[in-house]
Amino acid sequence: MKTDATTDDVEKRKAFMQAAQKQLSVIEGSVDSVIYRNSENGYAVLDLAVGSDYVTVVGELGNIDVGEELRLTGEYVEHPKFGTQFRAEVCERKMPETSSAILRYLSSGTIKGIGPALAKKIVDRFGDDTLRIIEDDPGRLSEISGITTRRSEEIAQEFRRVSGMRTLMIFLSGFGLAPSVAAAAWKRWGSFSLDVIKDNPYALCRNDPGIDFPKAEQIAESLGIPKDSEHRAAAGLYYILSVNALNGHTCLPLDRLMPTARRLLGDVQYDPEKALGNELDDDNVAVYEKNGRQFVYIYDYFRAEQYIADRLKLMKSCFVDSGEDSSALIDKEEQAKGITYAELQRKAIALALSRGFLILTGGPGTGKTTTLKAMISLYEAKGMKVTISAPTGRAAKRISDLTGYPAKTIHRMLEVSYASDGRPVFRRNENNPLPCDVMIIDEMSMVDVLLFESLLRSLKLSCRLILVGDSDQLPSVGAGNLLRDMTECGILPVVRLNEIFRQAQKSAIITNAHRIVNGEKPVLTLRDNDFFFIPKSEPAAAAELVSQLYSKRLPKAYDMSPYDDIQVLCPSRKGMLGVTELNKLLQNVVNPPSPALSEVKSLPYIFRDGDKVMQTKNNYDIVWKKDDEKGTGIFNGDIGTIVKIRKKDREAVIDFEGRIAVYDFGMLEQLELAYAITVHKSQGSEFNAVILPLLGGFDKLYYRNLLYTAVTRAKKLLIIVGTSSAVSRMVENNRRSLRYSCLRDMLTSE
Repeated sequence: MKTDATTDDVEKRKAFMQAAQKQLSVIEGSVDSVIYRNSENGYAVLDLAVGSDYVTVVGELGNIDVGEELRLTGEYVEHPKFGTQFRAEVCERKMPETSSAILRYLSSGTIKGIGPALAKKIVDRFGDDTLRIIEDDPGRLSEISGITTRRSEEIAQEFRRVSGMRTLMIFLSGFGLAPSVAAAAWKRWGSFSLDVIKDNPYALCRNDPGIDFPKAEQIAESLGIPKDSEHRAAAGLYYILSVNALNGHTCLPLDRLMPTARRLLGDVQYDPEKALGNELDDDNVAVYEKNGRQFVYIYDYFRAEQYIADRLKLMKSCFVDSGEDSSALIDKEEQAKGITYAELQRKAIALALSRGFLILTGGPGTGKTTTLKAMISLYEAKGMKVTISAPTGRAAKRISDLTGYPAKTIHRMLEVSYASDGRPVFRRNENNPLPCDVMIIDEMSMVDVLLFESLLRSLKLSCRLILVGDSDQLPSVGAGNLLRDMTECGILPVVRLNEIFRQAQKSAIITNAHRIVNGEKPVLTLRDNDFFFIPKSEPAAAAELVSQLYSKRLPKAYDMSPYDDIQVLCPSRKGMLGVTELNKLLQNVVNPPSPALSEVKSLPYIFRDGDKVMQTKNNYDIVWKKDDEKGTGIFNGDIGTIVKIRKKDREAVIDFEGRIAVYDFGMLEQLELAYAITVHKSQGSEFNAVILPLLGGFDKLYYRNLLYTAVTRAKKLLIIVGTSSAVSRMVENNRRSLRYSCLRDMLTSE
């Protein structure tokens, strides 16, 4: 487990390189007007007087006021609606110094109690010294007719409040922290923010504002805070738990947490066990005992697992099997659909009708979708309202296409917005539940404990819940091992479909997938099916073969499109056979530079007309159009094609499977080329053909359920390029990404 600042350093270097490539400009001027300001995150739009010109400035500028003098570093961009703007990346600010600037500042109404007329009187009396008088010697304001001693003190207090936020932002910017951090701190501690931070900079490590421990260490060292501070020890514990949560662990054993904390904090330290006791008292962390061993949680994860366990046990007790015989209904459904359900499929359908909760799991070709469609049909025949959802946009589209019923992402269904610290806030909850009688969640292996907690809170107590997924696939990116814990706890109703249907048995993709999940090496000698292995032992030769397969051989032999049908999947982003390098190689083969194609640089890629791209983060604000339909939101994992790069307008038009969105150049950092993507990014998706390069070199990523997940992404054709030893090593490595969690124990405890 890493506890150093490696990730932080990488992000700094990345930001520096991006800034360097953008050839940023510097402008100076005074704020003429504030057009828009978001107090939640510090984003602002303002007009800046630069000499005799006015420049529209946008960015995380914080609590900027009229009359302030700013020095901004950033770049000019073209907004498709509002024209030329200056996007500020660094904002250096100082209070207005000249009489004219101070007059504009005070006349703007920023200081409660001072309007334009009174501002003129004050500035006429004190000139360039006005702001110092207000802050340090406010009694002198009573020299002006109409200002009492009491009113002068009220003006001074308001000025100190307003300037306090400004002082805080200037202080934090000295450590490279964005105005949004200052905004979050001010929202939490108000006018005491600077005092709180100077007394305990480690307070910034919490979820809100949420900077990392190494950055807090830097601030603490500059303030002369000793290494044996109890705040430092507490923040170190929290940091270790946070880093491990990013690696999938909802908790850590106490006997592993403490040695790690002592290594992080060094020899001179406040006892971390004492710090843990204080954190427990303050409800920042929680401890759960399992099998005589203590596990420590960040409280949010403890609350989530405990709520999930309690809610599922409640559902289990409330929805007791009615014993109703559904055989006749299932027979009727078989006749209507012309289908004969297998014994386990009938069992799953019957349990879905008689129980309020069911987990349906199984590998490819075992009939999950057919079973699910029968459940939905019979629920609707009973007059129940069914809602279908999935963790990602691609997964939602896939289940909608397979079942013929509409589906939404979980976030969209819960009506998500975001708080100032970036955490999701859902409009749907206990007080505003979803209006459905049955909730079906597909691709449950991708759902983490925090999202599942929010989902459960949005359901009425009477709502039935059907969870569908493959517990042998990769676990969620977020913390927890939810689907596996629920399927293996032994107390919840689970139907695991294990019969490969006759039609599916003809597919080597499906039969080999089942061999892999059972710990058997796949058959690599086939030459007349849909699963092929081509041996290559050198990375350069393997990369060249992947390029040929992607651009020429598969399109020619199978009439497949590299854009719509073929996908290269990689275990890693690094190396010659990693995502980054393969994307550059494949782009130069299928979409090389041409005078006819516009292009734009964006680290680490060059984007050009016709490129296949992927969105890498959820963006709920991007506007898209599809025929006569209009909507918002492009999500992490959505794949599209660049229709046109408009250099003059500094924007790119992108087609996401019929949804046309316009990105300004500043948004291109949310995209990456998608000729090759990681196996993790492919979860919830299927592709007609998958090319999978496997040569080894990244042992941590070469394990069984990653191989299984990659293989099951292919619908019609799978080609593995590499060595049989790499394939064997992955099958043998069944480490399953060990994740610490106590959910299974919580589910089985009384």
